[in-house]
Amino acid sequence: MKTNAVILSGPKDLALGAVALMRPAAGDVVVAVAHSGISTGTEKLFWSGTMPPFPGMGYPLVPGYEAAGEVVEAGPDSGFSVGDHVFVPGANCFEANEAGPVRGLFGAASQLLVTQGARVTRIDPGFGAQGALLALAATARHALAGFDRALPDLIVGHGVLGRLLARLTVAAGAPAPTVWETNSARHAGAMGYEVVQPDADPRRDYKAIYDASGAPDLLNTLIGRIAKGGEVVLAGFYTAPLSFNFPPAFMKEARLRIAAEWAADDLTATRQLVESGALSLDGLITHTARADQATSAYETAFTDPDCLKMILDWRGHA
Repeated sequence: MKTNAVILSGPKDLALGAVALMRPAAGDVVVAVAHSGISTGTEKLFWSGTMPPFPGMGYPLVPGYEAAGEVVEAGPDSGFSVGDHVFVPGANCFEANEAGPVRGLFGAASQLLVTQGARVTRIDPGFGAQGALLALAATARHALAGFDRALPDLIVGHGVLGRLLARLTVAAGAPAPTVWETNSARHAGAMGYEVVQPDADPRRDYKAIYDASGAPDLLNTLIGRIAKGGEVVLAGFYTAPLSFNFPPAFMKEARLRIAAEWAADDLTATRQLVESGALSLDGLITHTARADQATSAYETAFTDPDCLKMILDWRGHA
């Protein structure tokens, strides 16, 4: 099989192109992607050429780990049927072409995907384009969930991840967190919590600060804002080395925690929260583009501060 996919051939060298797909096995599904999301975290780093060395990385690659679509072929051992709607967290399903291997890192930005049935998650078709947001919502849930983890009373950054962290905190019945955001245009869209400029916030007794900004130079500021024994959770992705002054952290007996990517149970729990209405994904998608507009769509996603989340629409693409 052949399909069209977004191919990143090098930093800022991105276009839609034809790729060959691996033959499906008995446990695989073939998914016709309706919508795929563009990540302003990892994908931006690949696009800009600033991603630190990462296992399996290299160009050319098919980016993305957020796709939603419909099963068009289902192997007998896949556990799915034709017509099921699913979320796909990327797929490494691309054959090498005459120029060499095409890496599926993370491989979701494609019109068709072949992947193991065990890797996809059945979703309500009514999710529409919001189905592609499940991975980011599950990432937020992963940062919050688990044994002996305090929910945030301060979140840094009111992008999509910061909004999801705040919405999940409110949905859990915890006191509404404060959210810091330096871009005044992003103060809108809060649901049951307050968004403020950092300089307007005098508090220095936060128990749990979750950083969703990815800014590498904030640690000293955040440690100065926690109560004694408080925790700073690094929920972004950081390309530069992180450092902090030890004496203030020592006096606060500060704790640092890194939140990594979501696990399968996070995705299941997040899907249930969305289906039950406890977690809303409304207002997070600000831009949508046709798949054949991928080159400009990726640039907009990474350079336009008004773009919270860009979605590629693959429906009807020939």
